[in-house]
Amino acid sequence: MGVLDGIRVVDLSQGAAGPICAMTLGDHGADVLKVEPCDGEWGRTLGPPFVGDVAAAYVGMNRNKRSLAVDLKRPEGRAIARRLIERSDVLVESFRPDVMERLGLGYSDLSAANPRLIFCSITAFGPSGPWRDKPGVDGVIQAMSGLMSITGLEDAEPVKVGVPAADVTAAAHAVQAVLLALFARERTGRGQRVAVSLLDALLAFQTIPLTMYLASGTPPKRLGSAAAYSAPNEAYRTGDGAIMVGAYTPARWAGLCRALDRPDLLEDQRFRINADRVANRPALRVELERSFHERSTDEWVGVLEAADVPCAPLLDYPSLLALPQVAQNEMVVRLKHPVLGETATVGIPIKVEEQPGSIRRGAPLVGEHSATILREAGYGEVEIRRLVEAGTVVA
Repeated sequence: MGVLDGIRVVDLSQGAAGPICAMTLGDHGADVLKVEPCDGEWGRTLGPPFVGDVAAAYVGMNRNKRSLAVDLKRPEGRAIARRLIERSDVLVESFRPDVMERLGLGYSDLSAANPRLIFCSITAFGPSGPWRDKPGVDGVIQAMSGLMSITGLEDAEPVKVGVPAADVTAAAHAVQAVLLALFARERTGRGQRVAVSLLDALLAFQTIPLTMYLASGTPPKRLGSAAAYSAPNEAYRTGDGAIMVGAYTPARWAGLCRALDRPDLLEDQRFRINADRVANRPALRVELERSFHERSTDEWVGVLEAADVPCAPLLDYPSLLALPQVAQNEMVVRLKHPVLGETATVGIPIKVEEQPGSIRRGAPLVGEHSATILREAGYGEVEIRRLVEAGTVVA
């Protein structure tokens, strides 16, 4: 039994942000009903790679859900969705503003029928303002949010973060918003509407560099692996590769100098305190790499770990997933699916000791649970058969 056992979520979202939000709620016990078009949500095609004929990305974002495939363009389809929402605790949707109103599923109508409903909207730019109707996907938001302007090598073109940062960050904020609203409902007995935009999520993600800019008026530069506010805090070339080092506090800086057998660096006025090292970062890099070139990455990891200096090799996915710590943290979970076979998914990062989350089922097939969900909503067998025969529902 998870923390959210007994909470029912209707997931009308598609793509990444909304589905990850709803999946996280499902990981912690919520009964998540994925309401998708009769031909499946478009996220099922986000490949390659594919698991069977389903995109691997979709499989990774939609576990712990049951699928109801229904045509919301039909009045009977919208009536089904409305009945489910009226009996649920949370609705997650990621349509453009006003789409839910046009479907007759706007917040005012739904909350009148279900005052305890928490209505979570995820949009690209927000529910109001000059950009409210502007289309936006993760890469567009990364570009417009300023994130790409500070990502990449100093003398190269800006680059996008290698994961859908806007989607994943918005999903995390949406989960927080839902949980806050559930907590408030315990006090007031009333639900409410909560909203998260991909743009706002990435602005919050950049709290440190944005605050630095607001204070200084100087836009941050692209620094590759380095941090703008501390040094040494970047990757340095070794005899056979590279090593990431974070030794910018006074104790760690002294420990690094001792581990490198470079007492001269401690006496060098250019590197006296963190602000000095940040100001003289290029010279510091030259001095440190002169030492790091003398040994291999593995050798230096051993030396620095013995000196309690934070460091790490630069791992690729195969090396990462082979780490005993990843296995210990149960961050790769394998599931058996009756159609897709064995699938692997990323584990649950939030560890709740007394009511832990769990991965109970893999991503559903299109309409895999339609008939069951409709029965639970009070539809009889004859009515379900009629809806299927009419093409309103896929079961």
